[in-house]
Amino acid sequence: MRRRRGRPLDGWLVIDKPSGVTSTQMVGRAKRIFDAQKVGHGGTLDPLATGLLPLAFGAATKTVPYIMDGTKIYRFTLRLGEARDSDDADGNVTAVSDVRPTDEELRAALPALTGDIMQVPPVFSALKVAGERAYDMAREGRPPELPPRPARVDRFELIERPDRDTAIFEVESGKGVYMRALARDVALACGTVGHITALRRLRVGPFTEADAIVLDKIVLNDDNAHASPELLRPVATALADIPAVALTRDEAVSLLHGQALSLVDLMDRLPQIDEDAPIRAMEGGRVLGLCRREDGFLRPVRIL
Repeated sequence: MRRRRGRPLDGWLVIDKPSGVTSTQMVGRAKRIFDAQKVGHGGTLDPLATGLLPLAFGAATKTVPYIMDGTKIYRFTLRLGEARDSDDADGNVTAVSDVRPTDEELRAALPALTGDIMQVPPVFSALKVAGERAYDMAREGRPPELPPRPARVDRFELIERPDRDTAIFEVESGKGVYMRALARDVALACGTVGHITALRRLRVGPFTEADAIVLDKIVLNDDNAHASPELLRPVATALADIPAVALTRDEAVSLLHGQALSLVDLMDRLPQIDEDAPIRAMEGGRVLGLCRREDGFLRPVRIL
């Protein structure tokens, strides 16, 4: 059996992604800098976008779905009066308009784009249509008709208006919400057109800008020319905002062996959350894994 190249590192690295590179390219850079066997990311950022890109090393890749399910905060700049085929500054102009909405008109359009909405994704997206990526079809001059998809937007605010052509918004949302589509749709709702010229992700789940580092500024060790594993955060960091239940030593042993625990014995310790929401199982300060309630039992879903 061929040995996998690189070191078997586990943990999270939260980087501040620069504009002009893809999320996959950042994963490749981190893999080389740390000489790591396995690295993935917790939610794609467009090449144009900057900001938080959590990178999962080794066992942390098991917790990526929980990061992607977490709350995200974005700030984007909308350029009014010009539509682009990609809905951002990298695309070709497809329409122009002389209409420039007031601040009040922009704010009045936001409630309809907040809450549980149906959103048409940008044609330049990674969604698959009959086995093909939408962005590949669009680049070949065959832009697909993408149906609306459910999306959850918890907060959508106009925070700055530098000039009549420009508006800056902040958005708090769940997974799968396209900021480029929100920018496009708020312009359309105001009787004009627009596209994103700048996009920054400020938060992903428990990670904030204060946690982020610039990958290119990491100092390598002199002895092996690789970054220190001490820069990685523990795997369980990704689960910090998931409600927890404290287990006894015996309960922890049972759970680690894949056994379900009776809810009767845990009722006074369980967090008050939705029935199907994940629960973080703890023994002291140690994270054991994630569980769900089912048929009167607490069942392990992912053991770390």
